[in-house]
Amino acid sequence: QVDRFVMPDVLDACCGTRMMWIDKNDKRALFVDCRTESFSIAPGRAYKYGAELFVAPDKEASFTALPFDDESFYHVVFDPPHHTSKRLGKTGTGILEKKYGRLSDGWDDMIASGFAECFRVLKPKGTLVFKWCETEIPLSRILKLTQEKPLYGHASGKKAQTHWVAFLKG
Repeated sequence: QVDRFVMPDVLDACCGTRMMWIDKNDKRALFVDCRTESFSIAPGRAYKYGAELFVAPDKEASFTALPFDDESFYHVVFDPPHHTSKRLGKTGTGILEKKYGRLSDGWDDMIASGFAECFRVLKPKGTLVFKWCETEIPLSRILKLTQEKPLYGHASGKKAQTHWVAFLKG
């Protein structure tokens, strides 16, 4: 008897700590990230009693080179890092970087490659949900990094800096 892995219908291309997920272990999704790690956060404003956070992907890989066949998923979630050294500093130890990762030099090529890979693994008429926080880089600049046309979007958060954008693969 062969033990077969059934590919889920949903891909989270850079899951981080799975912050947006209601069920962080939803079996309908395959969680991918370029790192596996855990870290502690001391008690403070954001976490009254502190917290232990985990980056634990099902598959360790970069969103710029996804190890999946073309047209493998019906739905892709793309929430890439959105902070650079300008915001995070140089130490690499801050909570924002631990939770979300960091954009390196050449970030625009990295995001463009991420879009291309996400659309490559997306089935025709599949949906991609893109999340972006524009504290440093405006969404309008990011959307120019893909040739795909957004379907609709929504700004959220106290300062309306987090944008959710939906695409339908044409």
